[in-house]
Amino acid sequence: MLDLVRLAAVVVVAALGSMVNSIAGGGTLLTFPSLVALGIPPIVANATSTVALWPGSVGSMYGYRHRMRGMGRWAAGFAVPSTLGGAVGAALLLVTSEERFSLIVPWLVLGATLLFAAQGPVLRRLQGGPPAGHGAPAPGAPVDSPAGFAPRHSVAALVAQFVVGIYGGYFGAGIGIMMLAVLGFLGFTDIHQMNGLKNWGGTCINFVAAAMFAASGIVDWAVALAMAIGATAGGYLAARTAQRVPQALVRRAIVGIGLAAGIWLLFARMS
Repeated sequence: MLDLVRLAAVVVVAALGSMVNSIAGGGTLLTFPSLVALGIPPIVANATSTVALWPGSVGSMYGYRHRMRGMGRWAAGFAVPSTLGGAVGAALLLVTSEERFSLIVPWLVLGATLLFAAQGPVLRRLQGGPPAGHGAPAPGAPVDSPAGFAPRHSVAALVAQFVVGIYGGYFGAGIGIMMLAVLGFLGFTDIHQMNGLKNWGGTCINFVAAAMFAASGIVDWAVALAMAIGATAGGYLAARTAQRVPQALVRRAIVGIGLAAGIWLLFARMS
């Protein structure tokens, strides 16, 4: 159990992470190393963060609900590898020793930071690509099968999403850019629909992982509650101020924080 001072720090960190997620994404790269620095064991920090921040992923998905109209078949198909992969990843975390996870986690943070840094160029490529993806349905076309969209490499892409789900259930930072890559591989080019499906996939992954972590007894519920309060407050503040903050500046700051945190975790492990 953390003392009140550190619980207050958790609230602030979660609020900042929620604000960062609202503005540019990548909040986990701020919250996870901060929880470890506050003395929370890495596996507990990872599981607790997943449970505490899952409602935020539901909120993100709800925000894109209007972009998901007519996407029921794709949402159902995307849920299967996401949920199964999330369950496998969470199960792997639960059988990983604290010592082994402490050895792996610096590389996970550094890898997620590189993925986050790559998100901007990938999004620009997707947004600037040819209009070969998901478009509006033609008159009389089935709602769940918009005209003009033929998925590419669908089996390989869904296998890739299963792998993304495993990573998401195990650690999770950076899964958004991975899912966007999978959707691009399928042939989607409407970035708003891609974000809607991405948020839906993340909700599926995090739900099953959070449920397994909660059932396992490794969640620090005092920290989870403090994080939930902070994340709610941060999301509200971000909704009022997000438009005033340059995303590029926030993204550069998060990349710097992620690299510093990964290096710090690496050297802390070695010392």
